[in-house]
Amino acid sequence: MRRGAVRSVVLAGLLVLGGAGQAGAWAGPEADLAYHGRVSLTQGQLRVWMVPENEGPSALANATLRVRLSVDLADVQHLAGGCARAGQREVVCETGPMPEHGRGRHIGLLLNLRERPSEVVVRIDTWWNGGATDRNRANDDHVVLALDTGDDYAF
Repeated sequence: MRRGAVRSVVLAGLLVLGGAGQAGAWAGPEADLAYHGRVSLTQGQLRVWMVPENEGPSALANATLRVRLSVDLADVQHLAGGCARAGQREVVCETGPMPEHGRGRHIGLLLNLRERPSEVVVRIDTWWNGGATDRNRANDDHVVLALDTGDDYAF
């Protein structure tokens, strides 16, 4: 697990614990996270390529997105920098800094699956948003069905 991903995970946990029971006590910046990309499945390997975007109105120092699968990951994974395995079917990746109305770093994952399924449901969402208020969660929450054809499925 890379230091940046660990920092995001730890900070997210502290924010959740520290803010429990204090609804409305702290209001962070307002930002609108969005994810755009594509997914493809070929013979037990799932490719996920995406670009996180911040549609504003405030910049974010970092956020963490989550990729959840309907099938188990293989035991051995070689993940992109800033990404970490978060469970049997989950990977989290930090976005890096996202300026107001700008993009984070491009994220590419080649995930080895335990089996060779004919299809995989891929869910992409925000795991931690840097403490921001996001009034439009529809553009950062995606569900994609990828068939084992090698075709790209866009989101």
